[in-house]
Amino acid sequence: MSALKVAFVTLGCARNDVDSDQMAARLDADGWVIVEDADEADAVVVNTCGFVEAAKKDSIDTVLELQSDRPVVAVGCLAERYGNELADALPEAAAVMGFDAYPDIASRLRAIVAGDRPASHTPTDRRKLLPLTPVERPGAAGDVPGHGFQRHLLTPGPTASLKIASGCDRRCSFCAIPSFRGSFISRRPSDVLNEGRWLVAQGVRELNLVSENSTSYGKDLGDLRLLETMLPELAGLHEDMRIRLAYLQPAEMRPDLIDVMTKTTGVADYFDLSFQHASPTVLRRMRRFGGIGDFLGLIESIRAKAPEAGIRTNVIVGFPGETEADVAILEEFLGRARLDAVGVFGYSDEDGTEAIGLADHVSADQIAARVDRLNRLVDQLVDERAEERVGSTVNVLVEGFDDEGRPVGRAEHQGPEDGEVSLDTSSEPGIGTVVSAKVIEAMGVDLLAAEVVR
Repeated sequence: MSALKVAFVTLGCARNDVDSDQMAARLDADGWVIVEDADEADAVVVNTCGFVEAAKKDSIDTVLELQSDRPVVAVGCLAERYGNELADALPEAAAVMGFDAYPDIASRLRAIVAGDRPASHTPTDRRKLLPLTPVERPGAAGDVPGHGFQRHLLTPGPTASLKIASGCDRRCSFCAIPSFRGSFISRRPSDVLNEGRWLVAQGVRELNLVSENSTSYGKDLGDLRLLETMLPELAGLHEDMRIRLAYLQPAEMRPDLIDVMTKTTGVADYFDLSFQHASPTVLRRMRRFGGIGDFLGLIESIRAKAPEAGIRTNVIVGFPGETEADVAILEEFLGRARLDAVGVFGYSDEDGTEAIGLADHVSADQIAARVDRLNRLVDQLVDERAEERVGSTVNVLVEGFDDEGRPVGRAEHQGPEDGEVSLDTSSEPGIGTVVSAKVIEAMGVDLLAAEVVR
């Protein structure tokens, strides 16, 4: 009897990529063959995203598109968040399984292929599954998605995400993530380092450290400075190592962390800061902190130590109560901040969040107009920021080759999906090598750079 084959389709963020890798490892250990093409598979696992309305629709559409005579199973955030409600609305899915099913994914999937139709996941508020006090959580956490060691790299290459924590204790009024990802819990540094060593052995040279809130790392382990001590250890795993830290909360940034990130060889001068807005009035309604002065001050403190640092953010427009004056404050902030990448999102009501009940909702037409307006501004600003880099020297991690055979990769200031660098070089650098090059042209956020011959 031939081995069963399974394909994964992973949607959403890098955290889902890690979860899919770990499910694939469990299936591989059980004798399943992991295939890329869903048409070759005996079962397809769709790791869904449940963050915003567009992502939910994309997840449902993906399940429908993959429907055939083989079972398609929905897992991930949308499945965890809606469970049996999603199953009722999406009978095309052979099963809807939550996070607690991940440890038994192999046996469950075998039963589904054999014709079983298991009961769908029943959602619960995952914040209630852990103690309220952070330091009491590590021993009570059980199996947390993405916190295990075994992985099967579904997308092998020189870059990989590494989960350092899960969940979030913040209560942003627009965000439902804590309700289905749970309270914040850190992985132990030894586990993170061991997985980092394994990834380096697989040829990974850039580790993208991910979580829901990386600046809270260590608070449940009794030491909020653990990140400052762990980053240099991760950076020392290989002489060409690059560590990139994602999902930083501006209100939780601290001088010591900025020092370590800007002064440690092997840690990228890259700051993924979740500003969300710049108007203090809107931010308070979001249950967040800061404002244009605080945020520009933080950026100034970073650039004082690393002038070429890459800084990216996401912003939400059209939040309930947002006025034209608030939008003008946001535009002023973006104009003065000189950011390398900005994601602009239109507000949408999320089930179970406080923001649904807020007064003065902005109309859908106004939200769409503001998104369009901000996107046009952002496109101009990030292009100008890229132009400022012409003449500078960048270290490019080669990730592949373009249609002309030219090496392509990313510099330190470029996070995943934040642009790339094409290399003009007479050498033949392999994937995973780091090339020092001088930027000679900006093409939007993308750069052309000539290798510096030493």
